Amino acid sequence: MGYFAYVIYSADYKRFYKGHCKNLDVRLDQHNKGQTKSTKPFVPWELVYTEQFDSKEDAILREKYLKTAAGRRFLKNKIPYLF
Repeated sequence: MGYFAYVIYSADYKRFYKGHCKNLDVRLDQHNKGQTKSTKPFVPWELVYTEQFDSKEDAILREKYLKTAAGRRFLKNKIPYLF
């Protein structure tokens, strides 16, 4: 198993959240149970994009990229139906 950079989406609030983790299933469950302070008000969340990496450092770098303007443009091309 590796590490993941991921994007979740709250359709009810039209909000995205970008993060990184080791276990996507556990992390998404934490978001949807309101166990993450920054995402709790916008439950429910759905996983809309992931990338897998061998190292935690690489996953963190990708998460940081996805939070930039260039990263948002990249996601808009990858998942245009959400924009």
